[in-house]
Amino acid sequence: MNKTKIILIAVIVLTITVFFSQGWDQYLSLEYIKSQQQTLVDYSTQSPWLTAGIFFMSYIAVTGLSLPGAAILTLVAGALFDLALGTIIVSFASTLGATIAFLCSRYLFKNQINQRFSTQLKTINQGIDADGAFYLFGLRLVPLFPFFMVNLVMGVTSITTKRYFIVSQIGMLPGTIAFVFAGTQLAKITSLSGLISPPLILAFAILGIMPLAMKKILAKLAAKRVYQNFTKPKSFDYNLVVIGAGAGGLVSAYIASAVKAKVALIEKHKMGGDCLNTGCVPSKALIKAAKFAHQAKTAANLGFENTTTEVNFPKVMARIHQVIKTIEPHDSIERYTELGVEVLSGEAKIIDPWTVEINGKKITSAQLIIATGARPFVPPISGLSDIDYLTSDNLWQLNELPQRLVVLGGGPIGSELTQAFARLGSTVSQIELFDRIMSREDPEVSDYVKQKFTSEGINVLTSHQALRVEVIDGNKQLICRHNEQEVVIEFDQIIVAVGRAANTQGFGLEQLNINLRPNKTIEVNAYLQTNYPNIYAVGDVTGTYQFNHVASQRAWFGAVNALFGRFKKFKVDYRVIPWATFVDPEIARVGINETQAKAQGLDYSVTRYDIDDLDRAITEDQATGWVKVITAKSSDKILGVTIVAYNAGELITEYVSAMKHNLGLNKILSTIHIYPTMSEANKYAAGVWKRNNAPQRILRWLGKYHGWQIK
Repeated sequence: MNKTKIILIAVIVLTITVFFSQGWDQYLSLEYIKSQQQTLVDYSTQSPWLTAGIFFMSYIAVTGLSLPGAAILTLVAGALFDLALGTIIVSFASTLGATIAFLCSRYLFKNQINQRFSTQLKTINQGIDADGAFYLFGLRLVPLFPFFMVNLVMGVTSITTKRYFIVSQIGMLPGTIAFVFAGTQLAKITSLSGLISPPLILAFAILGIMPLAMKKILAKLAAKRVYQNFTKPKSFDYNLVVIGAGAGGLVSAYIASAVKAKVALIEKHKMGGDCLNTGCVPSKALIKAAKFAHQAKTAANLGFENTTTEVNFPKVMARIHQVIKTIEPHDSIERYTELGVEVLSGEAKIIDPWTVEINGKKITSAQLIIATGARPFVPPISGLSDIDYLTSDNLWQLNELPQRLVVLGGGPIGSELTQAFARLGSTVSQIELFDRIMSREDPEVSDYVKQKFTSEGINVLTSHQALRVEVIDGNKQLICRHNEQEVVIEFDQIIVAVGRAANTQGFGLEQLNINLRPNKTIEVNAYLQTNYPNIYAVGDVTGTYQFNHVASQRAWFGAVNALFGRFKKFKVDYRVIPWATFVDPEIARVGINETQAKAQGLDYSVTRYDIDDLDRAITEDQATGWVKVITAKSSDKILGVTIVAYNAGELITEYVSAMKHNLGLNKILSTIHIYPTMSEANKYAAGVWKRNNAPQRILRWLGKYHGWQIK
């Protein structure tokens, strides 16, 4: 805390201390004011403007310092200035005083509180940004909640000063008028409790609820306008229809069937979606084969000689398809039929908000969930469409290992495929437009992965813009721009892995005018509703956090809100989202990294434990990587973790659980971890934090104490 803040706090504390120690609070009691009423009235009559000025400044001081007495002063305004003038004076003085208290709270405490409780306040601030005016207006109307607390609490939120001032002025006006009017009859008032009677409190409470009620009414009217061109069926075939049988769709249907809703699940291609058929499952099977090939090449580190492996690529691909077949029953039509889901195979088309057409038949449902997923994005590169390029969708049909492979894209998918094919024997060039691969991670992570790739013979080309593909005498070439010069990379196959595009076309969204974001993903609110309240969207089609596990999580919210939203709706919880990139060693992350902490201006600490010091990692010949924890300054509260290590995707779970349940590093440190295991890295990282934050002054005194003990 800087010197100016310390001085300001000292001045405020000193002023409040003097106020009470000198007994000045007695001058703001009802008994004293009534005893001096005539004197005050006489003075006001003789010097009306001076009286008004002194009163105005006194009121600002009392409310600005959060002193008791604002209610008494409001009564005095009625007694001295009549209803109209008293209301004007109090209205502006109270709002100015409240704003001063608000600004003091913001200046003194906002940064510290935001740093310590960043996760909780993020959710609160999102609500303030969306509905802050409504909530503040309601609080100002209800006298049960102390106004000075409103000032102090709102100061640490994201509400703007202008909005705070205007809403406070309007919100406090009804109460101001009531108290000023009561003040015109000051002689008849025997106690403040008579003013704040149960009927009056009830009346103000009703007024306080009105803004939120109006918000609900406006939402209903907006929904009515959306539906005005459609005729709602009198009855429905289903409670819920889910379009798409990927992770989001499967979980949505599963939950609906579990609560005995009548649910239909529509899929036009394969059950299990991308993850099972072309994404997570086949890619991890490919990575396993590639990892074994690499381990065989480096077996000399473990004392083996003359270890050789010959990659039989067709057999590698055959195993991948066998893995898919083994997992298929988990997501099969038969299983979901047994669970009570009616699975319909075919292409869905949404006709109206309650009607879906499939295979020429129309079915109706009270609620719809869109879970149509995403597909690989293919950039408009000249000449690319003239060759048989590969994506994560179709590369699994390869039967021959590409000798010269170009991977276009340096994100998670591109990096995983780059390393896997290189380890299987391809000569791989990875092309990335930006200045580093894995750009969502900290620069040190990007550098580490690039160095690892380079050591394995991969040609990593960053800051290369793909311009065009040319075929000259049967020889394929990718032309890139780098440092204003053209670079030619020859290849046999090219994998395009530059991102994914949501599947939002061809099944009726355009005709319904369902709102899309600029990136063509479906726009949903915090409850996963589209602009049609009965149509929800979950998973990759909504754009944010395109991971299988996140799609499954959002599916719970989507299904529950769709089926039970009339009683209770749940906002999606994005506080703790983990993910991993399955390069070798793996990169796993949850929460923010250091790059994001800097960008957000947080006061944070970095704790790092290098895994080359971990016993189990040394025994496994895997002593590389690190655990990096971002915490609030001088606190063990975890804001984010990045792990670079073998099996990092498994190690990160302990931190995910800790962040979810608000457990700090001290709790991890005090938890017994089995020796020797990789998970000890988490405990040792907590130990590093503990040493870095040890109370040095106390330790020095303890050193002196122990020294004294042996003298």
